[in-house]
Amino acid sequence: MPADSEDRGDDDASHVWRIGAYAVCRRADEVLLVRASSRTEVEGSWFLPGGGLEFGEQPEAAVLRELQEETGLNGTDPRLVSVTTGLRARADGTEVFTVRLIYAVDVADPGGALAFERHGTSDEARWVPLDEVAALGAMPYVLAALGLSAK
Repeated sequence: MPADSEDRGDDDASHVWRIGAYAVCRRADEVLLVRASSRTEVEGSWFLPGGGLEFGEQPEAAVLRELQEETGLNGTDPRLVSVTTGLRARADGTEVFTVRLIYAVDVADPGGALAFERHGTSDEARWVPLDEVAALGAMPYVLAALGLSAK
């Protein structure tokens, strides 16, 4: 899959690809979510723990790394459950095409203390009852991944 404009023969730098891996972690009737920090263009929105793959990183490793970085929890046994895509424009006009790999991930200690990412793209992690996810302000891809809305 092309990673950037040059690979596609497209020299338009206003188009960017982003590939991320995201974790669906459940605890009884709750799901683990993180809140977007002021370092993002969607501050205050809630999303699944996860983020962009580093160059050469396997998606299964990325989802476990991101889960630990954003929540302090260790995950095991990532299982790919869906792939979603989205197109959005940044404030500077750059169009970003995102491919999200959604994994079901077991949490080694779901009762463990949550640690928040410092100076990152998220600033809070929380176990949220499934029936409260939409009202909390979760991103549309989160609702789709959890089966709470139409794709």
